[in-house]
Amino acid sequence: MSRLSRLATAPLVGLIVLYQRFISPLRPATCRYYPSCSAYAVTALRTHGPVRGTWLALRRLGRCHPWSAGGVDHVPGTGRTYRDPIPETRSTPDDPVHPAAA
Repeated sequence: MSRLSRLATAPLVGLIVLYQRFISPLRPATCRYYPSCSAYAVTALRTHGPVRGTWLALRRLGRCHPWSAGGVDHVPGTGRTYRDPIPETRSTPDDPVHPAAA
């Protein structure tokens, strides 16, 4: 993440941490997901930056309602996914660098 992105993310994470420390303990535990929505938001912001992290956090809050089944919901990673595998390079016996070809 770039320096500018970290600077833009810091106040958002700060607001969430204030919520976690001062407001959340006053309310009963009602989160339907693991990790909690606030922990998810902090991870999303730190992983994806202020724009995509905020979008992911808002989407998660939209899914958190009494009719939701809940469950484990982690922040999606960055980079390659299982849909975009790293291509394998295999040498064949015809390949001059293959040990069997020597």
